[in-house]
Amino acid sequence: MRVLIAGGGIGGLTLALMLHRSGIECLVLEAAPEIRPLGVGINILPHAVRELASLGLLPALDEIGLRTRALSYLNHRGQVIWTETRGLHAGHDVPQFSIHRGRLQDMLWRTARERLGERALRPDARVAAATEADGAVRVTLTNAAGNRETIAGDVLIGADGIHSTLRPLLLDADPPMRWNGIQMWRGALDWPAFGSGDEMIIAGNATAKLVFYPIGQPAAGAAGTRLTNWVVYARTGAEGTSPPARESWSRRGAWEEFAPLVAGFALPFVDIERLARTTREIFLYPMCDRDPLDRWTRGRITLLGDAAHAMYPVGSNGASQAILDARCLADRLAASADTPAALAAYEAERRPATAAVVRSNRVGGPERVIDLVAARAPDGFARIDDVARPDELEAIVRGYATLAGFAAPQPASGAP
Repeated sequence: MRVLIAGGGIGGLTLALMLHRSGIECLVLEAAPEIRPLGVGINILPHAVRELASLGLLPALDEIGLRTRALSYLNHRGQVIWTETRGLHAGHDVPQFSIHRGRLQDMLWRTARERLGERALRPDARVAAATEADGAVRVTLTNAAGNRETIAGDVLIGADGIHSTLRPLLLDADPPMRWNGIQMWRGALDWPAFGSGDEMIIAGNATAKLVFYPIGQPAAGAAGTRLTNWVVYARTGAEGTSPPARESWSRRGAWEEFAPLVAGFALPFVDIERLARTTREIFLYPMCDRDPLDRWTRGRITLLGDAAHAMYPVGSNGASQAILDARCLADRLAASADTPAALAAYEAERRPATAAVVRSNRVGGPERVIDLVAARAPDGFARIDDVARPDELEAIVRGYATLAGFAAPQPASGAP
C-alpha cells in the first residue's frame, strides 16, 4: 500500500510517522517550497500527547515546548473565576504541552525525514487534481515554477488545512468560511516568567479576552524569561458575515487596532500595552471555521485535520484533534486490506466526534465561564461563589473536556 498525504502540517506529518510505524509506505506532498516555523503558540492536550509519546517524541517535545501545569480563567481585573491543574498534575499519564506551532511542525518534519527518508517528503508539490480508477488514485501536482506531474498511489489523504485544495475536488463543493465576527491579535516573545513559569491564563470580560502562556525556553542570555504566547480577541463584526480577510499565518496587525478593546483591563501579572508594543511581529487572524461536513470520504480519498473539521481556536483542540485523526486513520489502514472500508470506518469514528467539538467551540467552549461571570458581575466581585456556583462552572469546563476527550482522571480543583 502506498498512501499519498496532501499537506505537511502537524496532522499530515503525524499520520506519516504512524503509517511508517505500521510498515505502510507513504509520501508527504507539501505545497510550500520550504518548511518555515510559522505561527504562534498552541496547546497539545494529553490525549494527543499520548499519541506523540507512542512515537517516541516526548523528549523532542520537552526540547521545544513547556509542560503546562495549570490553567486559570480570570475576569478583566485578574480575579480568579476557575483554576485547574493540567497534564501530569491533573492525573494524566502524560503532560499537556504549550508549544510554538512552527517549532512543532519543524520537529515533526525533521523526524519524518530521519525515519522515512528524504524521498518520502516532497516540498513544493501542490495537489491540483485527483482521480480514482482501477483501485488506485492518480494525483496531479504543480510546483511554484508552474510545472505539472502526475503520480499514483493506493490512498490519498487531504491534510492540507482550512484552505484545502483537495476538499472541493473530493466533495464537488466547498462550504464557505464561517466568521463569527471575532478578530484575534497574536504574538510571541521572550517575556518575564510569571507565577510558576508553566501556567496558562485566560482573562477577560464581555468586550475582549486575553490568552497568555509560556510556550518555550527563552533565547540564550534571556534569564528569568520564557518564550510567551499571547492572544487578544474581541468581536469586531457581525457573526455570519464574510471574513474581513483570508485566514493566514502571516497577516500583520498592530497595537493601535485593539488598544481600545482592552482599555478597561487591570491585570496584575501583565501590562498588555507594554506586551504588545514590545512584540516585534503582531499577527491578525479572523476567528473562522467551516460547517461540519456530511461526509469526508469518497472511495480511496479522505480528509484529515482542518481540511475535514476546521474549528475555532477555543479549548486548545485544533492540532490535538488532527493528531487523533492520524492515529485512528493509521490504525484502520493497518488493520484492513479493504482500503475504502478502512477509510469509511475512520470517518464513522472521527466525523461525529469532531463535529461535536466544532459546535461546542462555536458557543465559547470552556471559556464560557468568563462570559457567564462578565454578564452577572461586569465590574468584578468580592467572592466568586456569590456570582456563580462551583458546580455551574465545573459543568462548563469539565463538560467540554469530556466532550473533546481529554477529561482529567481526578476532579478539577475549581476556584480557590
